Amino acid sequence: MMNSPFSHLPALEPGSVWLVGAGPGDPGLLTLLAAKGLAEADVVVHDALVDEDCLKLAQPGAELEYAGKRGGKPSAKQRDISLRLVELARTGKRVLRLKGGDPFVFGRGGEEALTLVEHNIPFRIVPGITAGIGGLAYAGIPITHREINHAVTFLTGHDSSGIVPDAINWEAIGTGSPVIVMYMAMKHIAQISANLMASGRPASEPVAFVCNAATGAQQVLETTLGEATDAAAASGLEPPAIVVVGEVVRLRASLDWLGALAGRRLQPNPFRRSGKVLI
Repeated sequence: MMNSPFSHLPALEPGSVWLVGAGPGDPGLLTLLAAKGLAEADVVVHDALVDEDCLKLAQPGAELEYAGKRGGKPSAKQRDISLRLVELARTGKRVLRLKGGDPFVFGRGGEEALTLVEHNIPFRIVPGITAGIGGLAYAGIPITHREINHAVTFLTGHDSSGIVPDAINWEAIGTGSPVIVMYMAMKHIAQISANLMASGRPASEPVAFVCNAATGAQQVLETTLGEATDAAAASGLEPPAIVVVGEVVRLRASLDWLGALAGRRLQPNPFRRSGKVLI
C-alpha cells in the first residue's frame, strides 16, 4: 500500500484543538495540514465565511457546528465560542476550529487560543491564506509591485463596537502607506474615504472592492477614492468584501487572470497611457 501524502504530517489528537485557516474561499487554497485536520476531526466548529466545499472534506460522521459572526446579525458571543472549544476538547473529541482566511489576521484566533491556554487545552495553529492577499490575487491585484510600493498596511474597518476604530492613525497611514488593504470596511467606506483624503490622499486614487473573494460569486468594483462611497452604493454589492486603495489596483487591467479565462483581453501595461512604464 502506498503511503498517504499526509503520513508525515502531525495528527489531530483526541482532546486537542486545531485553529485552522480555510483561506479566502476556494477550497483548493486549503493547506495540506488543514485538509488532514478536516479528515481527522470529530467536530468542526466553523465560521460563516467558510466555503461549503471546504466542509465537504470533513470525515463522514463528523459533527459540523456553526459559529459564524456577521456584522449586524444575531451571532454567538466570542467568549461563548471559545468556551465551547474547551468543552468539546474536554470530552476527548478531536476539535477543528475552521476560520475564514487566517485565524490570526482579524480572525479572533488569538482570543480563542488564549482561552485554550487558560484551560490547559493543547492546541495547534494552522495558518491560512488571508483574504487581503489571496482574495486580491484572485481579483488580479498584487498587494506589492516592485515599481509601485515597498510597503502595505492591513487594517480593519470597524472595531468590536462596530464603528471605525479611533485608535487608527489615519494621517500616518494616509501619508505613509502607498497601498492600504482593509477588512470589513465596506459599511464605513464614506468615513474611511474622508479620513484618507483629509490626510492628503488624492480623490483620483484607484480603489477596488473585492466581494466574495476567491469564490464562484466573486465580484470586483473598480473606482476611485473620491467616488468610492457612491459607486459602492450604486453597485448593490454587499459584504464580505476586501477594499484596497493604491496604484496597484491599476494592474488589474493586466493581471485579471480570471477575467482572461472568461475572454477578457488583458493590457500589456496599464500605465503606458500615463507615460509610466513598468517592467
